[in-house]
Amino acid sequence: MDLNTYKTLDATDMAQLIKRKEVSPRELVELSYKQLETVQPELNVVTHVRKERALIEADHIKVNDLPFSGVPILLKDASQALANEPLTSGSRLLQKTIATHDSNFVKKIREGGFIVTGHTATPEFGLKNITEPVLYGPTRNPWDVNHSPGGSSGGSAAAVASGVVPIAGASDGGGSIRIPASFTGLFGLKPTRGRTPVGPNVGRQWHGAAIDFVLSRSVRDSAAMLDLLQVVERAAAFQTPLFDGIYADDMLRDFDRPLRIAFSTKSPVDTPVSEDAIKAVKKITKWLASEGHYVEEKDNGIDGIALMKDYILMNCGEISKVITQMERNKNRQITASDVEIETWLLNVAGQSISAAEFSTSLSSWDDLAQQMIEFHQTYDFYITPTSAFTAPEIGELTHSDDKQREYIERIHASNQEEQQELIYEMFLRGVTYTPYSPLANLTGQPAISLPIHLSDKGLPIGVQVMANKGLENELLKLADKVEQSDLWVGMKGNRYFNS
Repeated sequence: MDLNTYKTLDATDMAQLIKRKEVSPRELVELSYKQLETVQPELNVVTHVRKERALIEADHIKVNDLPFSGVPILLKDASQALANEPLTSGSRLLQKTIATHDSNFVKKIREGGFIVTGHTATPEFGLKNITEPVLYGPTRNPWDVNHSPGGSSGGSAAAVASGVVPIAGASDGGGSIRIPASFTGLFGLKPTRGRTPVGPNVGRQWHGAAIDFVLSRSVRDSAAMLDLLQVVERAAAFQTPLFDGIYADDMLRDFDRPLRIAFSTKSPVDTPVSEDAIKAVKKITKWLASEGHYVEEKDNGIDGIALMKDYILMNCGEISKVITQMERNKNRQITASDVEIETWLLNVAGQSISAAEFSTSLSSWDDLAQQMIEFHQTYDFYITPTSAFTAPEIGELTHSDDKQREYIERIHASNQEEQQELIYEMFLRGVTYTPYSPLANLTGQPAISLPIHLSDKGLPIGVQVMANKGLENELLKLADKVEQSDLWVGMKGNRYFNS
């Protein structure tokens, strides 16, 4: 098999070729590394590779009934621990950390037959919608290297969109699957809270806002991964009933009735929205109406600014906890020079939040969930842009040294309320690009990003579709039909696939 052929295959294709003995696992793993050698100097997609071990595993894997025996995959360098391999979360504090065990998510990945080839880049602790950690430097977008692939699963998105692997591990705590999918022309699914594995010894991630899943180029790959990964874990804090069917088969069925669909292009935090984002939504809503579905412009009525502030408050508590644990483990005080500005400000602010304030903020998530359940009693899907703009330029959302020093001085001189406002101010430039995605994280709903539009500059932008909890099958059904239509952008115009 030549490299150009390899790049065109999705994971399902590769698995089928292996089972028919038309290609070997070693050959696919070697081709993956060959493509990585081509793109890594330009795109900086991985933080670590395990070539020797991966090739040994490829030589010894038994090709059997496992769905993805011998297919190469990359994992995200955060939460997706692989025993005896580094796991840094993009942080200088963790750059020498070696995982002692496989996470439950990675166990399921390996049980599916995948060969793990390494880990992909992520911003420090997954806190940003770009991937430009101080530890590793910026990851670049395969469509245009002057732009970011997004974050926090930016390395995974860049790896899939440049043909290194057909599918890669990702996670989503505020849009970190859907945002890079929008910026790189991929399909991104955030499953229902509790659908996929967490832990061990982690009953919740960001109080249920964060989940682990994948980024892919094809809908069928994501559907098959949901078949592989859906689980009910007894130790997990959040669980959802197993889907009684096969996602990869169910998505091929037609809808049993015309759908009622609401859409909005308005930013929930009252920030600008590009014409490209609006065009993307208009394209899919026009198409849905032509397919016989009822489509109505309708805002969901949720206070997006209050939602974002509650989301930030949770992050303050979570990061402060992480820093406190690190201080105990390292037996020293962590300072501002040890971490990036976002981490430090969240940590400082987290120390001044009372338990009552934190609990009250989390309770607001339940109110949001109830509002969206009532909304979905009328509407099957809720459509927005995935991002308000195409991908930002490298460095555009990174604060200058002078601004960082100003923020540090202000955070230490501020009271609790002022600290929260300061952090909102700090994140607002990034939030302006991606204001739509956190809602599904706080409510626990499933959501997808579909590659629908290319800007005049040739950059992709996605459309987000949300459904009620537990209805990933309906989202996949829609995604499959869009993928078969002329709406689907995919890799059209991506130079790694059209050279």
